[in-house]
Amino acid sequence: MTDDQRIPKSPMAPPIVASPAKRIEALTGDPNFMTSLARGLAVIHAFQERKRHLTIAQISHRTEIPRAAVRRCLHTLMKLGYVTTDGRTYSLLPKVLTLGHAYLSSTPLAVTAQPILDRLSEQLHEACSMATLEGDEVLYIARSATPQRLISVDLSVGSRLPAYCTSMGRILLAALDDAALEEYLERADLQVKTSRTLHTPEALRENIAEIRRQGWVIIDQELEVGLRSLAVPLKDSAGQVLAALNVGTHAGRISHKELETRFLPVLLEASHELSTRLFH
Repeated sequence: MTDDQRIPKSPMAPPIVASPAKRIEALTGDPNFMTSLARGLAVIHAFQERKRHLTIAQISHRTEIPRAAVRRCLHTLMKLGYVTTDGRTYSLLPKVLTLGHAYLSSTPLAVTAQPILDRLSEQLHEACSMATLEGDEVLYIARSATPQRLISVDLSVGSRLPAYCTSMGRILLAALDDAALEEYLERADLQVKTSRTLHTPEALRENIAEIRRQGWVIIDQELEVGLRSLAVPLKDSAGQVLAALNVGTHAGRISHKELETRFLPVLLEASHELSTRLFH
């Protein structure tokens, strides 16, 4: 079954938990806060891999921003070369990539990590990635994939996945303090992705406590059947977790035990090397 077959068809894109409009409204009391800029960014973020072409109504539904404001944002983005339209639906243009390029080309984290991930991927013959926590999702900021190892989850720099059911997400959630973790568990949309998905706050608390004790995690087919991944934290010189590194494999190819005995030492060594390069 493909990803598209698993997703219910709807004339509207699904609403986002904690809508951008509500987050923007909460900040409008700040005299220096630019509501129009915030709305424009929210419109850009409304587009996703499976929703590359959206109508004004769909964007408004996803963001809860009024249609008139969405229309003005799209008109501005079109004039600036970030968006195009076929007369009914709108889609992003490649110029949008320049918004992220400035970060990826200048941050030491992504720049320093890429050659290490490339080496890891070549050594393990599996895809390796690095991500940070962005809201309730993990945001991929570096990735090295092997073309001969294909999985149905199509990931690249800039991709986002739910934090609760991914290995890097679980590592990053474990790094939160107890209050922040509880806030996340209260608001997160904990959907059942597979029969193995930990989707209750109780189960996640128990697993996160274990991650805090051992310092790494293996997620076994919680996001998608057949997808098994291992993740470790990347820490700064003070021991604070900045990001997570992972290796993703197919469950039929690499066993849980092999991930722990063969892959884990290599991934921990790479994390230590990256931390040393960045902070020492």
